[in-house]
Amino acid sequence: MKYGIYYAYWAKRWGVDYRPYIARAAQAGFDYLEISCAGLKDMSPSDIAALKKCADDHGIGLTGGYGPKPEENISSADTAIAENGMRFWKETFPVMEKLGITVVGGGLYGYWPVDYSKPIDKAGDLERGIRNMKRLSKIAEDYGITTLGMEVLNRHEGYMLNTAKEAVAFVEAIDCPNVKIHLDTYHMLLEEDDFVEAIHTAGTHLGHFHVGENNRRLPGQGNIIPWKAIGQALKDVHYDGAIVTEPFVIDGGQVGRDIRVWRKLLEDTSDARLDQDAAESVKFMHTIFD
Repeated sequence: MKYGIYYAYWAKRWGVDYRPYIARAAQAGFDYLEISCAGLKDMSPSDIAALKKCADDHGIGLTGGYGPKPEENISSADTAIAENGMRFWKETFPVMEKLGITVVGGGLYGYWPVDYSKPIDKAGDLERGIRNMKRLSKIAEDYGITTLGMEVLNRHEGYMLNTAKEAVAFVEAIDCPNVKIHLDTYHMLLEEDDFVEAIHTAGTHLGHFHVGENNRRLPGQGNIIPWKAIGQALKDVHYDGAIVTEPFVIDGGQVGRDIRVWRKLLEDTSDARLDQDAAESVKFMHTIFD
């Protein structure tokens, strides 16, 4: 099994210079660093090459994550917005190919975080999302994207896909081999009746997996999530993708605001402590999932 960590564990904003986090992920013992797709299309060729070289030099693979902006929502009833979302990915996929990114997950089918002050048309958004994700999957294939992960989100952050069962219906309706399910233990804790059942429901459709505690800390820093049962369930469905931890422990900045982190989730968030905790967590994951 291969393990990754989301760069924003150390950062306060989206779309940064990822090279320092590549080094820190490698030092901690991870195989992957997950980066945001925000701003990739605006990178210069020299910056793209430098980022790829840094990853290669450290033996780190890259995966992508993204919560599209409202104006990039491919499920929008506004055709101009939906097409703008398609255009975003048409400009982003070529950069992902240059960086060797073949897996990207998140609320790619809609936008994030959801503005619940606006009317919700779940049925209409799902219909449009299915139609446009079929289009997007074909474009992604041209750039070697093997997994477009439809992340199942909790009700506070999304409404289109809240459970593995809903995600299965969605990806089966799309019926494209690179459109898969992306589960996350944090969201599963809020929405699923049973972790194991949810993973079994996703089954062979499972293409990306995020891990984190109920308090958004690193795996092993909580006491609620049944890690051993989850590990066995992943073996049951023969999941062989990356397991990426997505902790958010630092308050402040754009990341903190969007994730709703209003306090430090650790007493000590110094670089040294964060790096130490990351190293301990990847060792914990090896004991659970290997």
